[in-house]
Amino acid sequence: MRRCCQGVGLPCLFKGVAMAGARPPRFLLVFDFDETIVDENSDDSVLRGRALPEPLRHSPAGGSYNEHMQSVLGYLGEQGVRPADFRAVYENIPLSPGMAELFQFLSKHQELLELVLISDANTFGIEAKLRAAGARSLFRKIFSNPAGIDRRGLLALGPYHSHRCPRCPPNMCKGKILGEYLQERAREDVEFQRVFYVGDGANDFCPAGTLTAEDVAFPRKGYPMHRLIQERQEKQPGAFQAAVVPWESATEVARYLQELLRRKC
Repeated sequence: MRRCCQGVGLPCLFKGVAMAGARPPRFLLVFDFDETIVDENSDDSVLRGRALPEPLRHSPAGGSYNEHMQSVLGYLGEQGVRPADFRAVYENIPLSPGMAELFQFLSKHQELLELVLISDANTFGIEAKLRAAGARSLFRKIFSNPAGIDRRGLLALGPYHSHRCPRCPPNMCKGKILGEYLQERAREDVEFQRVFYVGDGANDFCPAGTLTAEDVAFPRKGYPMHRLIQERQEKQPGAFQAAVVPWESATEVARYLQELLRRKC
């Protein structure tokens, strides 16, 4: 992997681009969804104002949250809540502060930044919100729990996959997903100079922990991902390799990326 701009620790974005047939360097930008792209947990959003029976009011301790939400959505569907009702809720979940501005910035730099989304929410809700926000075309791939309309016309949810990671919920290991995606793109002759990861939750700590010293983790300030990174840095200095740039507004992410892309060798 070639590097330049050694004085500021940045890769050269333009070296060799003018050569015939050269491909411009690419960066991978990975997003979480709940409380990252949107400013709420989307499961809480669809449940707001809806009565649940006592067994469904709380996710069982030590149980599968994904299976719990399968039961919750099934119950709501039986009570007459239709996919269109859920879609309207997802579409109206507010974006996190500065996220619209970040999307506008990213739309101008798609030749250098490849975007994917990895979320423990669900594909139905994510697709609905991104389309409503005019941001769906920014993302090359969305990795989330499958959700769609079943034969009864109700919204049904499933798990994403199974894995052996002890740190992650049984239905999704984001670290495994990110690793497999990087391997897939490498087989397609796409090598990323840097990986950027924007998240908030405890389940974002696993993939962020796989990043290298060339990469950047953007944890939402004060949220579980940020606290876990701080704890790792305090207990095991150097164990968390990526640079850490906490954010309160996504415009801070945009400014960081803008400065990186501005520099030329």
